[in-house]
Amino acid sequence: MQGLVQTIHPSVFVASTAAVYGKVSIGQGSSVWFNAVVRAECQHVSVGRLSNLQDFVMIHVGYERPTIIGDFVSVAHHATVHGATLADHCLVGVGAVLMDGAVVGAGSIVAGGAVVREGSVFEPGSIIAGIPAKALSRRESARDNRLNAWLYWRNAQAYLRGDHRAWDGPDFERWKAAKWLEIQSDADLEAVTSL
Repeated sequence: MQGLVQTIHPSVFVASTAAVYGKVSIGQGSSVWFNAVVRAECQHVSVGRLSNLQDFVMIHVGYERPTIIGDFVSVAHHATVHGATLADHCLVGVGAVLMDGAVVGAGSIVAGGAVVREGSVFEPGSIIAGIPAKALSRRESARDNRLNAWLYWRNAQAYLRGDHRAWDGPDFERWKAAKWLEIQSDADLEAVTSL
């Protein structure tokens, strides 16, 4: 349910068991999946366009820090983002934890199970893993991460139609191949405005 302080684009898929409370904005084409929780009793949560908060994700704010999630960001199952910032085109793996004041640069990957400590800052294109998390290397992952975000966008559109098998079959394979070609030339970035 959208409250008075919330701005959720009409195209956003919010699963029936997801919970969104407080000052939250979610951009065009994004999705909030089953049993995900987004809470902002103080500060605010901002989720950009075509981002996805997968099943059992926890998004919360710090007392002094908002949570900012950019465009084309995938936050995988059971991950927690608490008062942290994820720039555009990032992927956060299953069960990762990002704490207050952490900043992850654009096109980065946070490995599953990583624990990103308070105040940690990572450059764009970082591969981040471990407990505590460290940057292991640098790699241009923005396009790969965008494909993942587009997959979740497609899946959300299918769920709205009652189709729970959107990632299967020849139609899906054709769509995925065509989308990958768009992503390679960055044409997909313009496609967002026509959703």
